[in-house]
Amino acid sequence: MKFVIAPDSFKGGLTAKEAATAMATGIRRVFPDAEYALVPMADGGEGTVQSLVDATDGQLLTATVTGPLGDPVTATYGLLGDGKTAVIEMAAASGIQFVDDTTHNPLVTTTYGTGELIRAALGKGVSKIILGIGGSATNDGGAGMAQAIGIHLRDARGQELPYGGAALANLATVDVSERDPRLADVELLIASDVTNPLVGDTGASAVFGPQKGATPDMVATLDAALGHYADVIHAQMGPDLAQAPGAGAAGGLGAGLMAFTHATMAHGIDIVVEYSGLKQQAADADFVFTGEGGIDFQTQYGKTPYGVAQATKSVAPHAPVVVLAGNVGKGVDVLYRRDAIDAIFCTVAGAKPLPQAIADGAHDVAQTAENVARMIAALRG
Repeated sequence: MKFVIAPDSFKGGLTAKEAATAMATGIRRVFPDAEYALVPMADGGEGTVQSLVDATDGQLLTATVTGPLGDPVTATYGLLGDGKTAVIEMAAASGIQFVDDTTHNPLVTTTYGTGELIRAALGKGVSKIILGIGGSATNDGGAGMAQAIGIHLRDARGQELPYGGAALANLATVDVSERDPRLADVELLIASDVTNPLVGDTGASAVFGPQKGATPDMVATLDAALGHYADVIHAQMGPDLAQAPGAGAAGGLGAGLMAFTHATMAHGIDIVVEYSGLKQQAADADFVFTGEGGIDFQTQYGKTPYGVAQATKSVAPHAPVVVLAGNVGKGVDVLYRRDAIDAIFCTVAGAKPLPQAIADGAHDVAQTAENVARMIAALRG
């Protein structure tokens, strides 16, 4: 009997690898002689670097880069086991965790550090970069990232623009002559499920700006600045990015990547499925266990458990997919489909405060996995 165990992290508690180990620990109490394949997963957001490094026996690296407020921060990125693929989370350099209620200001925050992480990866001689772009503190259209990789964004006086989305209102010329030449030989995959355009009522500023501290006046300022940025890029470079799907991801970083690199967008979970080798591991599976900290109706929109279920069902259609989650929210009935999830179990043992539930995570996940395994054993006779 073979169990494939492919969870995401349980946010704030267990990494994906720790969650997989806890599930395997519980199941082994019932089936000690079974075969186990542990495949830590992610969906392109937080935990993607760690999951892909764990899944491929890669390594974690660090670099000192520019944070969203212009201060130095230490950011972690990954080099996968093939030695030729880097994986970056933009949030490691430009994330919302670097600001608070007193410092957040999307008029001035920058993605410059994300560009520095790209350059750090290029320095390792990689031929491919996977870039997860969730969790940003920025709304600068990827302008900071562009400047870090050698793009010059100048005003009418020929001066380089300062950091931040508001400064884009003064953009006059785009100069790509000093773009890092190493980018020409590197494939860049953007891991994102965001399809918002750059500007407008569903654009980066209107939808995501308030989450980063933007007032209504700031939203209007930023949306106008990004619109001007898109107009200049269109006039001087060709791409029309104002309404391009995904251009609004991470405060417009999607647009900057589309304009200034040879980047392509893909669903985060699909990228992780491919690079983790999940389908190959699942081809002869008897049971698949997955999960994450919380699950609800939104899980069907690119979240790890649903992606794992669809990927494994495509190669092992008769292998039941079991989800373990710390919180089971509303509307999970939509996840019960023939080509997806078969059963969902909450792992939290009894009513307890959130900090205690997090502290008990490994124990409770293992206990729930054991209980499910005992049910499997009873049904198999």
